[in-house]
Amino acid sequence: MKRQTIVIKLGTSVLTGGSKKLDRSKIVELVRQCHQLHQQGHKIVVVTSGAIAAGRECLNYPDLPKTVASKQLLASVGQGKLIQLWEQLFSIYNIFIGQMLLTRADMEDRERFLNAQDVMQAMLDNHIVPVINENDAVATAEIKVGDNDNLSALVAILAQADKLILLTDQAGLFTADPRKDPQAKLISEIETIDTALKAIAGDSVSGLGTGGMGTKLQAAEIAGKAGIEVVIAAGSRPNVIADIANDVSVGTRFIPKKTPLEHRKYWLFGAPPAGSICLDDGAIHAILNEGRSILPKGIISVSNNFSRGQAIDICNKDGMSIARGVSRYNSDALRQIAGHHSQEISQLIGYEYGPVAVHRDDMIIK
Repeated sequence: MKRQTIVIKLGTSVLTGGSKKLDRSKIVELVRQCHQLHQQGHKIVVVTSGAIAAGRECLNYPDLPKTVASKQLLASVGQGKLIQLWEQLFSIYNIFIGQMLLTRADMEDRERFLNAQDVMQAMLDNHIVPVINENDAVATAEIKVGDNDNLSALVAILAQADKLILLTDQAGLFTADPRKDPQAKLISEIETIDTALKAIAGDSVSGLGTGGMGTKLQAAEIAGKAGIEVVIAAGSRPNVIADIANDVSVGTRFIPKKTPLEHRKYWLFGAPPAGSICLDDGAIHAILNEGRSILPKGIISVSNNFSRGQAIDICNKDGMSIARGVSRYNSDALRQIAGHHSQEISQLIGYEYGPVAVHRDDMIIK
């Protein structure tokens, strides 16, 4: 059997079993399954929710104002309790864990992305299970990944994983909300995430976590483009982790891209755009259908201010983002060379960093 790197994301509803506090009996069963795979030589990464739930439990469910500061307070108290619980339960099987707290800032900068990747790979190579959560205690809206579903997709890319398992309180993605429609059927396999599929996905209704099926689709799309198989399944299903690892048909499986992105582009998934450029129809056709770089000639307009080397959104004339890439020029320079031929760059701005605005090797198509 092929040894795999498997990222397992555990939602708050799974860790609490639908109650108000962490359910130790359910968590230790998930740890047992991780141990089983660990023994077989697989590399395991855990992305855990539950810090806020652990904080509420620790403080005896205080009546706090509904503010960001209150959530950060609960997360700061609960994070220590949460990681302590993981450490205690994994120690039953003599497995060491290593904690990593991440924010978007760790993903958006290529150097920090590579540093985080090096740390994770070092842990995995030494048979240590990385236990990862978003750093909610300090994260603001500007630096948060947004939810642990999307975080898990970025972690799967960091880990160069084979599989990403998203465990939730549902058996998978259904044709309709199974809580409301008894005729809803489980979708066992998905090749393409399209608009119709996104319309099916609903929001979280448990009230315990931030991620619904919509965020899980986003995670599946991100990981799939990196060539990572994604499975959404019920965390309460017996032996769910081991079955998925062994390719048993469980939940909803998303088939990954056969030609995943080059490794050097992975960090772009975590980089929020510093600005955007709008392209004419010819330039859009060239990058979507011919695999071309973006030349200044095809740029219609430039939005926001950004520096050379920052990630920017690439939009069509309707304002729809169709790609993301690294700009070879800052925003002021792009405004001056927009609509001009590449051989005019030096004349227009007094210097040049090459003939393209965004190179194909520094671009991902959405």
